[in-house]
Amino acid sequence: MNFKEYIRVIEDFPQPGISFKDITTLLNNGPVYREVIQELARQLKNKQIDLIAGPEARGFVIGAPLAVELGVGFVPIRKSGKLPGKTIEADYALEYGKDKLAMHDDAIKPGQKVLIADDLLATGGTIATSINLVNQLGGDVIGAAFLIELEELNGREKLGAIDIVSLVKY
Repeated sequence: MNFKEYIRVIEDFPQPGISFKDITTLLNNGPVYREVIQELARQLKNKQIDLIAGPEARGFVIGAPLAVELGVGFVPIRKSGKLPGKTIEADYALEYGKDKLAMHDDAIKPGQKVLIADDLLATGGTIATSINLVNQLGGDVIGAAFLIELEELNGREKLGAIDIVSLVKY
């Protein structure tokens, strides 16, 4: 299936010069959304994964259903101040701004194999920060999975030697 057909591109959002890949048009098509999750699961089925971690918010819409499909747990990586209880945090830069990510300090046990899932790999800043948080807790990041990869931004280079799966490339 050509998933790119279901992704709307909006120019100059959220600021001039950004070509935003809007996945809401894919998400509201149940059979296509299901096929995205099933295709990612097919490509990841031979990996030993204990948990999937996904950054807020669009990482939730890829990571959580993928975790269900693979029969593993899901760990939300949230913006600072959004999680109750004790957290660890890390700063990161977006393509068009700065922010801080957080995770519960007991979300991952040392040695657990973690896959990071998100809708989009762009510059790699959000995912590198997510990997950093998992590593701080002793988790072993075994890969990352994305619906979309913006190849010209070279996000893979920030992620080191982990395996990367992406279904649509721009």
